[in-house]
Parts: sequence; C-alpha cells; structure tokens
Amino acid sequence: MFAIAGGKGGCGKTTTALGLARGLVTLGANPLVVDADLDMPDLHHRAGVAHAAAVTAIAAGEQPTAVATSSPRFPNVDVLSCRESDTATAVSAFERLRRCHRPVLLDCPAGASPAAAAPLRTADRTVLVSTPDEQSLQDTAKTAAMARQLDAPPALLVLVRSDGRVDPSTLFDCRQVVHVPKLPSPPLQTEESAARYLSGAKLLHKRNT
Repeated sequence: MFAIAGGKGGCGKTTTALGLARGLVTLGANPLVVDADLDMPDLHHRAGVAHAAAVTAIAAGEQPTAVATSSPRFPNVDVLSCRESDTATAVSAFERLRRCHRPVLLDCPAGASPAAAAPLRTADRTVLVSTPDEQSLQDTAKTAAMARQLDAPPALLVLVRSDGRVDPSTLFDCRQVVHVPKLPSPPLQTEESAARYLSGAKLLHKRNT
C-alpha cells in the first residue's frame, strides 16, 4: 500500500495517483486508488466517477470489489471515492485495505494534521509529490519526515512541473525521482505524461512484487 502525499494542496497528488495507477495497469497490475482526503475529497471528480461513500462502506465491512467504481477515463483503474468522514472510520477502512491483494494507492490530504497522518500510518511506503519551487520542497520535506516517523518511508519522489534541473534527492534522502514536465491540460492525456508516470509505476511495481 502506497500513500501519495505532499506538503501542500495543489501540488499534483491526485493527478500523480491516477497517473501511477494507469502505469501499473500497463504493467499488468489491477490498482485500486482510494480517496484518503477526508476534508476535501476530489478523486471522484478527476477519475470521472460518482461521489460515493465507498471508504465508509469499506469500514463497515463491504469488500472493495463490491463498492469500487471503474474509472471511465482510466480503463482498469478502480476507485474508492470518499464523502466527508471521521478519521477513525477512515483508519478502519485503510486497515482493511491492507489485506487487499492488489496495489493500493491512497490519495492523501496535504499538511501534517491527524487526517494527513492517518493514511501514512497504514501505508507501507510513501510516494512524495512536490513542485520544484522552494516552498513546496520544504513543505514536502516535512511530510517525508512524518512518513518516516510513521513507518512509511519514501519510496519515490515525483516532481511535477519540473524541467529536470532541480535534484532534490539529497533533501529527501530518496534516490528514486521522476520528473514530470509542465503539461497542457488535461495533463494525464498526453503520451509524455504516460511515459513519465509509467517509469514511476515500474519502480512501485518492483517493490510490490
């Protein structure tokens, strides 16, 4: 289970979660993307699925296959959307998803609140997402420190809107870095984005097998 996390909102976590999931599909995996942002859930909007309380249903005992929705925009990517929920309910759902025999990507909230810590506590590793500007990197470094404290150390750093000139690997103590350049909207509909996220997915797939 991978937590897709960053230090600030708008840095591209949801786009990265879906981009990596699409890459995992290319590699033959059957990924499940989970909206773990309890306060501002928007995975359903990006994935083109209904805004359902699937995370709450998982906590209540439903099986992921029963409540997940296949994204019409990203074939073979299944989504668990979330309505506003309390942290205890979400943690229960995330714990149950640890037993899911498929790659699980948790689209996390920004910051260092208890809600942001909840998915990191249950994840195995973290995918850090940042832009190359200094403030975003500093905020994401705090997220990286929190992830290590919660036993979900960084497995990959995705630097979005990056021309590749910034090398933040030493700042995060994470050697695996994928640079995703600034792309036209919608960013996931280009061959360039598919290639970059596929390279990241290969690194995650290797860890998950």
